[in-house]
Amino acid sequence: MAKKTLPIYNIENFRHFSNENDFYANSIKKHLADHHFTITPHKHDFFLTVLFTKGSGIHVIDFTSYKIKPGVAFMLSPGQTHNWILSKDIDGFVFFHTKNFYDEASITSVKNFPFFNSIYNPPIVSVTNKNKIKTLFSEIRSEYERNDPLKPQKLHALVTLVYIELSRSYKETKTPENQNYLSKVRLLEDLIDLNFKTIKQANQYANLMAMSEKHLNRISKACLNKTTTDLITDRIILEAKRELTHSNLTVREIADKLGYFDNSYFARLFKKKSGQTPIEFMKKNRH
Repeated sequence: MAKKTLPIYNIENFRHFSNENDFYANSIKKHLADHHFTITPHKHDFFLTVLFTKGSGIHVIDFTSYKIKPGVAFMLSPGQTHNWILSKDIDGFVFFHTKNFYDEASITSVKNFPFFNSIYNPPIVSVTNKNKIKTLFSEIRSEYERNDPLKPQKLHALVTLVYIELSRSYKETKTPENQNYLSKVRLLEDLIDLNFKTIKQANQYANLMAMSEKHLNRISKACLNKTTTDLITDRIILEAKRELTHSNLTVREIADKLGYFDNSYFARLFKKKSGQTPIEFMKKNRH
């Protein structure tokens, strides 16, 4: 049997009005009509923002279900798993872009916006100025469909305005006043995301960041109220859940893929963090 894995889409998988390979925009209705594969669970390698203006449904993002209604926006970071169940009258706007599209033309990083700066911050916001946000999304789509001079610059400016407005409506988790701590914990999350299959000890990440394990734990606790070990384990368990749900790998194969050659230890760790054994979780969630 061929091994089934969760699909990871990039912008080239989506139809374009022009030759951009770092930006895409559309209405929700047309986006869904043109790309039926977006209904089933998948990942992206880009930043995605969607605003719903009509209809209802459920949006599942990394095993958390959110209600869809007019005036709700979702902001997904690269690597997050999502799928949705939508009513027939659904509509709204969607755009997505690569990290380079935003960061190379900006004095700040896209990850400095609160909804993108940590996987622990919720990917949803109820907008407070619906008409203004809707107008900005509509203008992004119109600009994307034209080929006017300075198109990338205008798209970048419009996206920034959307992110600013969404940030003002966003009920973010508490972040410390120490911005240096915040930048360090973002770096830590990035390092864990890149290395969690092979590096599992807090002191190893502390060494990568040229600081003591004690200080790294202090930063993690201040920003996220979690230890460095918590962050590492959370990332491992999240990936395990993705594989148990969306692949056809066995528990042993998943344990091996995540760097655990002792299958029983992996099973104990999973149950401790999720309250279920991997087999129990897989039977409940795999389709």
